[in-house]
Amino acid sequence: RCLTNLLLNSKRYANKVEISVQSKERHLQISIDDDGPGIPIAEREKVFRPFYRLDSARNLDSGGVGLGLSIARDAVLSHGGQIYLRHSSLLGGLK
Repeated sequence: RCLTNLLLNSKRYANKVEISVQSKERHLQISIDDDGPGIPIAEREKVFRPFYRLDSARNLDSGGVGLGLSIARDAVLSHGGQIYLRHSSLLGGLK
C-alpha cells in the first residue's frame, strides 16, 4: 500500500518517475524521484497529516482526499522504517 500510494502521487503530479532500490545492511532503501512541481520545504512534514492537501491540490477533481501520504507513513513506521520528502537532484521534482 505504501509504494502504491507514493507512486500514484508521483504519477498524478509528474511526467517522469524513477524508482531505485538499494540494499543497506539489513534494510532496503527505496527512492522515488520525479520531475513534478515538488512540495515547498515548509509543507513537507504537513503533507503526511491525514486529509492535509496543498492549496494547489484542494480541487476535489484532482482525485485525492489527502490520505495517501499519511497511509504511506503509517505503513513505513509500523515496519520500523523512515520516510521523508526532499528535492530530487536527479529529476528536479520531489524525492
